[in-house]
Amino acid sequence: MTALAALRREFDALNHDYLAVHKAKEDLFWDTYMAVSDDDAGFARAEAAYKDFISSPARLARAKDAIAELQALPADAERDALLHGFKGWLAVFESNIIESDEARQLMTELVELEAELFAKRRAYKMHHLNEAGEREEATLSMLSTNLGTNRDEAARKSSLDAYLALERWALDNGFLAIVSKRNALARSLGYADYFECKVKKNEQMTPDQLFAILDDFEARTRDANQRALDALKAKHGETALSGHNLRFHMSGDVTRQMDPYLPFAKAVERWVMSFRRLGIQYRGATMQLDLVEREGKYQNGFCHGPIPAFYDGAQWVPGQINFTAEATPDQVGSGARAINTLFHEGGHAAHFANVTQNSPCFSQEFAPTSMAYAETQSMFCDSLLEDADWLKRYARNSKGEAIPDELIRARIEATQPFAAYAERSIAVVAYFERELYALPESELSAERVLRLARDCEKRILGVDVSPRPLMAIPHLLNQESAAAYHGYLLANMAVYQTRAYFIGKFGYLTDNPAIGPLLAEHYWGPGNSINHNATLVRLTGEPFNARYLADSCNQSAAEAWAEAQRLIADAAARDYPAQYPADLDAHIRLVHGAERIADNAAGDAAMFDRFESWVAAHYPASVH
Repeated sequence: MTALAALRREFDALNHDYLAVHKAKEDLFWDTYMAVSDDDAGFARAEAAYKDFISSPARLARAKDAIAELQALPADAERDALLHGFKGWLAVFESNIIESDEARQLMTELVELEAELFAKRRAYKMHHLNEAGEREEATLSMLSTNLGTNRDEAARKSSLDAYLALERWALDNGFLAIVSKRNALARSLGYADYFECKVKKNEQMTPDQLFAILDDFEARTRDANQRALDALKAKHGETALSGHNLRFHMSGDVTRQMDPYLPFAKAVERWVMSFRRLGIQYRGATMQLDLVEREGKYQNGFCHGPIPAFYDGAQWVPGQINFTAEATPDQVGSGARAINTLFHEGGHAAHFANVTQNSPCFSQEFAPTSMAYAETQSMFCDSLLEDADWLKRYARNSKGEAIPDELIRARIEATQPFAAYAERSIAVVAYFERELYALPESELSAERVLRLARDCEKRILGVDVSPRPLMAIPHLLNQESAAAYHGYLLANMAVYQTRAYFIGKFGYLTDNPAIGPLLAEHYWGPGNSINHNATLVRLTGEPFNARYLADSCNQSAAEAWAEAQRLIADAAARDYPAQYPADLDAHIRLVHGAERIADNAAGDAAMFDRFESWVAAHYPASVH
């Protein structure tokens, strides 16, 4: 056997061994997070096995040796492809390496602590007062929607109280020990603290570099945020800025008025049709979607891929992708939340289904994949839902009537003044987590952490307590997403840069079939083989630029409405393509836990009908 053939066999084995470990972990992740299984111990073992694989010093050393051996061989297509693949693995191992016995032990203990907290969190019950004034068990999604839409102030306050109780519960049930253990792990790896460790590993930048960007954005949007808060207080009184009133006064009535035009039962159809018309294809992926809340289910949307897409030699391995929402179909605003989650997580799925490299290491959501890079793909897709031309084409009531222009205008007038606040609500998490992990061990108490949370909310958001209190954000509890939330803001900066490029090139976004192929070519195809900035340069021709998002946040409502009117008028006059892709090139299963609701084996239309029938049967009040 030649040296090149031996290296090919070794590379293939590495890919397949990873797939086995990764899929075992992801299958248990899905079953436990979806409350199909309570095998928390099994999941912890599978998670530990996965961590051991990607942090193996022996595999790191072997990847380095393989690269050296390949570099000594004559260059040709096969040698270059193998070199590319092994360099991908080297990046994975270097991003996750834990070389010392002490650090490996700390990682094992951390995984166990997080699994224990997750199991307890799944059993923790929250309650609030609903639309009917009844006390009911509530998920995070239900609390959020109730805060935005319930006309009764006492009911809204019950939702905020449930959030605040969750904060205290997390601090009293193991989160502080997790923070301490995360810091111990980071310091054993040579970092000042866990926040520095995650920023350097995930985004390949230092905390100082990150906060140079965040501080600049904070300064650019500070006045716009304060103007909006002052106007809200002047209109609704001093209590308008309280945590239980703020979200309602921002958009409550408009959300309620829009509800008939964004029914939950139509969310799947509108997602599929809109993505098809963008030219998005999933390259034969199998997708499983669990969209409705239930007891024990994880209370936040996510997208994970048990089988990452890649070329196994000449053979294409399509992705297997799971994603979830946490909708309560008969709650006002649930349809809007559901379609936002479908576009967001469906955007992740499109990204990971279209990575066309020669190893699964390039098509997974963990380091060295930048969170900002990954979230750019999902947040670009969900940004379309704010566009007036998308609303006019897709937001329709049960009679088929399009959403009125005046309601779009009312929505803009309600939300545009708070565009800066919305983005600062992402930034505040990074400011909080930086300070949280910098706290001396002696100060790591529930009272100190809560005080820190409220101080950060006051400084960045301008309110005494956020309608989504910091310690109630589930990302903070999970090792993969902790100290990484700033990725959403970096991503949104890239989203607005991307939008500006497409609008400059084509004049419009909604139902533009050129967009999917361009995203697949420039953003999705390379996977993590290049960095986030390089993908932006490939498509837009310019490096990362935060100005586009800041400019959008600083627009007045009148300016935003004028832009919306132009979109509506242009869409009405536009000749859209007569033909779009016939389907998404995906096998889609809609499930509710272990129950299969519908699939597209007999076509998309049959799936839409079965899903709508299921929603109507289980949530008749959701049908307008």
